[in-house]
Amino acid sequence: MNIYDQLQSVEDRYEELGELLSDPDVVSDNKRFMSLSKEEASTRDTVTAYRDYKKIIQNMKDAEEIIKAAAGDAELEEMAKEELKAAKIEKEVYEEKLKFLLLPKDPNDDKNIILEIRGAAGGDEAALFAGDLLNMYQKYAESQGWRFDVMEVSLNGVGGLKEVIAMVSGQSVYSKLKYESGAHRVQRVPVTESQGRVHTSTATVLVMPEVEEVDYEIAAKDLRVDIYHASGAGGQNVNKVATAVRIVHLPTNIKVEMQEERTQQKNRDKAMKIIRARVADHFAQIAQDEQDAERKSTIGTGDRSERIRTYNFPQNRVTDHRIGLTLQKLDTILSGKMDEVVDALVLYDQTQKLEELNK
Repeated sequence: MNIYDQLQSVEDRYEELGELLSDPDVVSDNKRFMSLSKEEASTRDTVTAYRDYKKIIQNMKDAEEIIKAAAGDAELEEMAKEELKAAKIEKEVYEEKLKFLLLPKDPNDDKNIILEIRGAAGGDEAALFAGDLLNMYQKYAESQGWRFDVMEVSLNGVGGLKEVIAMVSGQSVYSKLKYESGAHRVQRVPVTESQGRVHTSTATVLVMPEVEEVDYEIAAKDLRVDIYHASGAGGQNVNKVATAVRIVHLPTNIKVEMQEERTQQKNRDKAMKIIRARVADHFAQIAQDEQDAERKSTIGTGDRSERIRTYNFPQNRVTDHRIGLTLQKLDTILSGKMDEVVDALVLYDQTQKLEELNK
């Protein structure tokens, strides 16, 4: 099937979905209605672009007909030639766009994410940098109209982050932030450095798609749930009522502790969200390990300890090592204006996939 046959089949399916979504039997079946609505939304951009492309092809045919029928009308012929020239340029642009739109989509792209940030090598400075990354992602999420909920946070003595876990919810969150997993390196003079020397520290970021219970069920026998008294800030509730929850996934020994909320049920719900994402991610990584060739040809997968980006403060420079992108905009990027980096990563990934497809 060539690209045009594929596009026509996508449009045919889109029209079929429109009819199904107005069918009373489908509307009354909430699960099916939601599934079909997501499918329709996922193909909308492709269908819109394909319909625009067909209009451009028709404009080219109309211009060619006018040129043939101009019958010595030089002004009309020249106008039609200009329209034909412009349409040909538009046609090439749309053909490239449509190739990208037809690439196989990551099934997780529309999902919310669990974001984990940890200070790594560098002690207090690494923890402070982890806090900078948290602030960057919070501001970026705000610019995208996403919701950013901190689920669990652990601070060190100087106000840095040992670890933070957050839920980021909204439209296409995973599709934009899935490339952030890995080690982020910072080069700067720490506030504790009296000699003015530049130090290098790292913080790690892990981005996991949110996994719904209906999509990934964990057997109850594989979980151990412990209830205990919360510690730290929390007012009268602390140490009087057992609200903190620890859940261990026994087959993998993955553990999550949650005590941020004041009720046991809320802590349990949050802990289950995190452990479901971590367990699913654990097995997804094993599957990827078995596909080395595919892992090497893409970004956003691979060794989670891999250094992916360097933030150099003295030179106000950010470098993404996977795609060779260097921007003298560190202050801008850390303020949450990440679009240039995110767009470059998305484009690179799409281009790599297109090359793989054309081999």
